[in-house]
Amino acid sequence: MNDKYQSPLSERYASKEMQYIFSPDMKFKTWRKLWIALAEVEEELGLSEDGKPVITKEQIEELKAHADEINYEVAKEREKVVRHDVMSHVYAYGEQCPNAKGIIHLGATSCYVGDNTDVIVMTEALKLVRKKLINVISELSKFAMKYKDLPTLAFTHFQPAQPTTVGKRATLWLMELKLDLDDIEYMISQQKLLGSKGTTGTQASFLELFNGDHETIRKIDGMIAKKMGFEDCYPVSGQTYSRKVDARVLNVLSGIAQSAHKFSNDIRLLQHLKEIEEPFEKNQIGSSAMAYKRNPMRSERIAALANYVMVDALNPAITAATQWFERTLDDSANKRISVPEAFLAVDGILDLYLNVVDGLVVYDKVIYQHFMKEIPFMATENIMMDAVKRGGNRQELHELIRTHSMAAAAVVKQEGKENDLVERIANDKAFSMTKEQIEAILEPKNFVGRAPEQTEEFIREVIEPILDANKEFLGMTAEINV
Repeated sequence: MNDKYQSPLSERYASKEMQYIFSPDMKFKTWRKLWIALAEVEEELGLSEDGKPVITKEQIEELKAHADEINYEVAKEREKVVRHDVMSHVYAYGEQCPNAKGIIHLGATSCYVGDNTDVIVMTEALKLVRKKLINVISELSKFAMKYKDLPTLAFTHFQPAQPTTVGKRATLWLMELKLDLDDIEYMISQQKLLGSKGTTGTQASFLELFNGDHETIRKIDGMIAKKMGFEDCYPVSGQTYSRKVDARVLNVLSGIAQSAHKFSNDIRLLQHLKEIEEPFEKNQIGSSAMAYKRNPMRSERIAALANYVMVDALNPAITAATQWFERTLDDSANKRISVPEAFLAVDGILDLYLNVVDGLVVYDKVIYQHFMKEIPFMATENIMMDAVKRGGNRQELHELIRTHSMAAAAVVKQEGKENDLVERIANDKAFSMTKEQIEAILEPKNFVGRAPEQTEEFIREVIEPILDANKEFLGMTAEINV
């Protein structure tokens, strides 16, 4: 195993569950389920020749008996001869089912198993992504509620701005994940199978099999869909389902990557400020050269994988745009790589996201210290109004406070000293205020507006209904391999 390339997505990042969804076992067992479904539909619709049934229940039972016994070696050897993966597996299945061998894949083209399986696999993968996304939302909502009242400097342009709370900031991350959840639920609801439409989508082969009986042929797709757990098939297609389906799915994954990347950026910046840190294990090494370092490695990994997914989403978009007429094969090699790897990467991103949120460390004293260094500047209007109530002249006080603010800023920026604005105002008799009176105005909670209430309302009205509706999915923990 060490003498050939191994995908980091499998070795380092993606879960076993997601890896199974895109595994050969999942793929080829689904092929066989589709062949069984097709045979059952043809038998149930009375496919016959000279009054005799073409497909018997005994043949179908034989197919079912060997549905999970994929004889890979037989298929591999056959593919070397015929250079066709579907026909190789038809041959291998026929070796195990000699009585049913002649009716496997009857009337179908390769895309019957290939495309229908792709839709089934993507749907299962979307459901796993949805489950993990809901668990991230759950953990993040707990964090938001825990810190809904903790004031912190907000930032615009990464410059200190009107304060918010740590919990309210978390609702911004949550809101983006909620939008992603809306998208993924819509996409799952829209998934349809290709059905069995033949080489150019006209069902000509079935028209021949069923002697031109259009009404019978119209039932085939719907019956196959029901047997495979879907509501319906696409009403029209060429040989394949529209490759825009892949593009739509990966756009949803790209959206999740965008949200996760934004979160990881914020955590990395907060860790630089020493306000909030991602989890750091006892024996974890931050740097090979600088032993003291606690690098935000998991957040950085989220960003790295997210970059990959956002760029990878271009693959199906370009593929969809460049298909010719009813079918070209320049999609196949691309989608074999781009679709599974997008899912594997997003799977890894959500595991990392869940792990980071679950172990976030908040340093409230550092947050308070940063807050108090900046809040005197932001509170000047409040201080001035209070001084006016004590008999001061607003116009005179405005000029004085402007002068004091500029002087205090110069002390901070040019001399590297602490913000002394409070002392300057307290020592100015024009304000008639003591240092204690000024500091009372600077109480952090006085400057966060409705941040605590907004957090509570958002969690109660938007997030909790989602979590209540998905209780059976909650309780996941993320296993991080590296």
